[in-house]
Amino acid sequence: MSAIHLEGMGVALVTPFRKDKAVDFEALDRLLDFHLENGTDYIVALGTTAETPTLSESEKSEIVSAVVRKIGGRMPIVMGVGGNNTAGVVQQLKTLNFDGVDAILSVTPYYNKPTQEGLFQHYRAISEASPRPVILYNVPGRTGVNLTAETTLRIARECKNVVAIKEASGNLDQIRAIITGAPEGFKVISGDDATTIDIVESGGIGVISVFGNAYPKQMSDLVHDALKGKIDEARKRMKTHFDELFRLMFVDGNPAGVKCVLHEMGLIENELRLPLVPVTENTRKLIVEEMKKFA
Repeated sequence: MSAIHLEGMGVALVTPFRKDKAVDFEALDRLLDFHLENGTDYIVALGTTAETPTLSESEKSEIVSAVVRKIGGRMPIVMGVGGNNTAGVVQQLKTLNFDGVDAILSVTPYYNKPTQEGLFQHYRAISEASPRPVILYNVPGRTGVNLTAETTLRIARECKNVVAIKEASGNLDQIRAIITGAPEGFKVISGDDATTIDIVESGGIGVISVFGNAYPKQMSDLVHDALKGKIDEARKRMKTHFDELFRLMFVDGNPAGVKCVLHEMGLIENELRLPLVPVTENTRKLIVEEMKKFA
């Protein structure tokens, strides 16, 4: 199985919608041009930020096909394939078209709250079925279950095509334990823009970013500076320019915040699918004011 380059800044791509709530493929094309031209290292399609639970299977297929066509091998593409029904995820891995896709990102099962043994068995089944390298995704704030360092390392050791974890637990002690104990070839990626520099400083390889949807060059420069060891400089720049917009982009949930920013930039309509709604007018005004730092 060929290696995939995951160092740097991947973008958890939003799904743009038209005012009638249909997928806006013209806007998707504009977004991908924006990333190709502004330093994004790889694209993650059909992740949480893509509002994937609200997409039909045919829409998901069309979105991935559009991304693959546009990218044309110019950067790696990661596709989200996850769920809380292991057999269903395995079936998808056996039947979906992965042409042009370099890896899959698979979130921990949500809502049914499996034990650590259940999580291990879930990912072992995914590993055995997957035709592409697998990136684990731990985001307990959304799923209700934490993939511990011990279980992550067990998966990394025993499932050879599991190559990385997107870690969004916010628990730096846990994340550092994974980095310290990781077998050769297994990498840790930040799943939270705000903790990226801390994770890179500890030995992580970058971020799968929400913020990078709107500011790919700025976020990519920040991550690459940190990877080059310019930690203090990167941390100072983050505190001065990024921290408040990071906060505002999540006040009313993700991807409402980043879609507001992208709309203000003229790249997409400010449309989400229920149960998600746009940010409040007060939040929008604060975001617009903060965006002036990046003008």
